[in-house]
Amino acid sequence: MNDVITSLQNTRVKLAAALQKSARARRQERKIPLEGARLIRDALLCGHVPDFVLYDLQTADYELVAALQATRAVLMPAAPDVIKHASETQQPQGMIAVFPLPMPRMPRQPGRILILDAVREPGNMGTLLRTAAAAGVEVVLLAPECVDPYNPKVLRAGMGAHFRLPLVEAAWTEIATYCEAVTVYLAAGDAEQPYSAVDWRSPHALIIGNEAHGARPAARLNATRIAIPMAAGTESLNAAMAATVILFEAQRQHLAGPA
Repeated sequence: MNDVITSLQNTRVKLAAALQKSARARRQERKIPLEGARLIRDALLCGHVPDFVLYDLQTADYELVAALQATRAVLMPAAPDVIKHASETQQPQGMIAVFPLPMPRMPRQPGRILILDAVREPGNMGTLLRTAAAAGVEVVLLAPECVDPYNPKVLRAGMGAHFRLPLVEAAWTEIATYCEAVTVYLAAGDAEQPYSAVDWRSPHALIIGNEAHGARPAARLNATRIAIPMAAGTESLNAAMAATVILFEAQRQHLAGPA
């Protein structure tokens, strides 16, 4: 077994800490940090292997440690204060794994696309990605001004969606070209057409706008506006909740098969 790391100046400890804090570091290194047994185990089940793992001998999940050893990942026992230094959470879970940036394969002709427009809240972004993966979305396009999808808070809220779902950051011109062959819908609280009236079995893209301001003008061009009917006097749903309602209606129709 390796010696227990006690220095905050250890090269890999410094790298893990930098990846937690800096989007630039994540882009330059093309690596992401995952904290906690659940997220790390999920990444392993998806076939991904970490570059290295920092873990606390006292609190580590040793069943997971054994699984990591089988992948020949570099395992590095570390002192609790080292784990805390490299952690992004208030209560570190005792294990931090650094993985290569996930790059799921892009479908050639996707029929179920989610487009996120300036979604800036990490928890919302993670929930949207988790919902998209669960509801059968084939690819997520991130328009400009979205929060970094590899932010540690997004990774935690995404619950492994990053390893199952292709994510593409793109300009609106690129998004328009990519979606030329599908019908594009925009979730808008004041739209007249209800989401349930759409035939979601046809190839489509759904745009979900910014949490506070909705979709920007660039997102509204050539999109059919749809709404979720709600009781009079109620506030609009937040971005993640609205997407969940619509995406699972699309999934319901998809599973039901042809009309």
